[in-house]
Amino acid sequence: MFLLPGLVITLSITGALNAVLSDEHRKEICRYLYNHQNEDGGWGLHIEGPSTMFGSVLTYVTLRLLGEGAKDGKGAMETGRKWILDHGSATAITSWGKMWLSVLGAFEWSGNNPLPPEIWLLPYMLPIHPGRMWCHCRMVYLPMSYLYGKRFVGPITPTVLSLRKELFNAPYHEIDWNQARNECAKEDLYYPHPLVQDILWTSLHKAVEPVLMRWPGKKLREKALQTAIEHIHYEDENTRYLCIGPVNKVLNMLCCWVEDPNSEAFKLHIPRIYDYLWIAEDGMKMQGYNGSQLWDTAFAVQAIVSTNLVEEYGSTLRKGHKFIKDSQVLENCPGDLDFWYRHISKGAWPFSTADHGWPISDCTAEGLKAVLILSKIPSEIVGEPLDANRLYDAVNVVLSLQNGDGGFATYELTRSYRWLELINPAETFGDIVIDYPYVECTSAAIQALASFKKLYPGHRRQEVEQCIKKGVEFIEKIQESDGSWYGSWGVCFTYGTWFGVKGLVAAGRNYDNSSSIRKACDFLLSKQLASGGWGESYLSCQNKEYTNLKGDRSHVVNTGWAMLALIDAGQAERDPTPLHRGARCLINSQMENGDFPQEEIMGVFNRNCMIAYSAYRNIFPIWALGEYRCRVLGSS
Repeated sequence: MFLLPGLVITLSITGALNAVLSDEHRKEICRYLYNHQNEDGGWGLHIEGPSTMFGSVLTYVTLRLLGEGAKDGKGAMETGRKWILDHGSATAITSWGKMWLSVLGAFEWSGNNPLPPEIWLLPYMLPIHPGRMWCHCRMVYLPMSYLYGKRFVGPITPTVLSLRKELFNAPYHEIDWNQARNECAKEDLYYPHPLVQDILWTSLHKAVEPVLMRWPGKKLREKALQTAIEHIHYEDENTRYLCIGPVNKVLNMLCCWVEDPNSEAFKLHIPRIYDYLWIAEDGMKMQGYNGSQLWDTAFAVQAIVSTNLVEEYGSTLRKGHKFIKDSQVLENCPGDLDFWYRHISKGAWPFSTADHGWPISDCTAEGLKAVLILSKIPSEIVGEPLDANRLYDAVNVVLSLQNGDGGFATYELTRSYRWLELINPAETFGDIVIDYPYVECTSAAIQALASFKKLYPGHRRQEVEQCIKKGVEFIEKIQESDGSWYGSWGVCFTYGTWFGVKGLVAAGRNYDNSSSIRKACDFLLSKQLASGGWGESYLSCQNKEYTNLKGDRSHVVNTGWAMLALIDAGQAERDPTPLHRGARCLINSQMENGDFPQEEIMGVFNRNCMIAYSAYRNIFPIWALGEYRCRVLGSS
């Protein structure tokens, strides 16, 4: 819910709103926002979440900028404003919200905690250097620091002046902006600021910023701003103006306009906005990425192959194969990768498309798994296999991404320390400052390397085997005491446990020789519902405690993940009854047209924000039923 506001605010400031968003675009965006207003009048961080100040204020502002009046929406705008004022007003919005309102001119920069661009001038050896942070974190705070360093404010329009009156309980000129710096509504406070942050931000605000805003300190500020904009341009150019995600996409676009409203860079940003827009039954929304095309395609290929219906769906596999091959990144980013804080990317697969280009460990692994599986099927059915040298490049990327503890993070090696989370300024998100190792990424890497080793046993064999060994040790080490694994990118313990089991099995572990697998099976079986399925709530991600869906309802995606894990762990040989019950639940869930129902959100990022993967509802039931058909019914 917090993605569209950044886009609309940026387009409004730059005067491009009407040129980029047609009347139909604006109508569908408003429909989406109204559709997801909660009964209490507010809006959440995501469409299933309770109302937050961040979601409510930014959504209200977005509707106003799109032309909705303060009393429009059949009372929806008034109830939205009432929720905001009743919960402390916009002074209690999160730090990201304060930044967006300040850029718009509906909040004062003095009400923000500092985001000094000078951090980019620090020596890389310091743990707090942004180059050592998680790439999503540094790529968002990079343009934020540029805008903060310039104290940029857009044109003060009549709508902005009206918002200054509508969003606050006190007259705008009487607000204590210094006090507002650390205000945050309790509804938004997933990660409260520790004392060390309050001391740090106050010191920067009171002592450092005044020096940097005047000569001679201003010379350092100018140098920092120049460094920041150079990194912004590098990110833009190397993602073909998509950027790593939607937040820094619109922030970078705004920075390019601030630097030069007539710049080529700003103009090149405009057409790539549409990559992020998505129309569905509930209206038009902005995606959390420019899509999940590679990710979904790699999973879909594996799901279809699992059914043993390869010839029937050969044309689909052929097209999927071509897309995967076309999506592989063929070159590293230009220049000195260390200077730009980039990891190698030649041979990697991105999450979405080749244009995006950011290498990701589990996307590379799943892409590699898919092309290896397809290489075993006759080429007249699925097309020519990927050239061996490109497979070697992919393996090189996977091997390069293993951390010293054996785990795999997402885009890069883990470059700094966990204690850095103490300075996480985003009250809404958890674990954003460094790139942590995850069971999903580690498992995917093990699976890919194990598959590769079978087909190419002579290529870097010792390194591959050592990587798998260390990966297994990491997975076993991070298993929860109840036998589960916490999933960081899907909901939640079901998802993590599927990956945990699959990685161990790929490395040669089984139910008999692995206590980790036995404990994981016990965990999954203990969560099976009376319906035969599994159903886990997104609340598991937030609270780090397994929580059933409301009413103990099953979910086709959770059921698919649990079945896949149990089948891999040999449940059919011990007692196939739970698998028969799970399969029956999936079969009975299928609709008349062959589709599976879209149920609750099953994707997550940063512990607290959910994201929908619409293709999952078909991929994982098909995959689970395919494995069930061939390995459970077939074996019996």
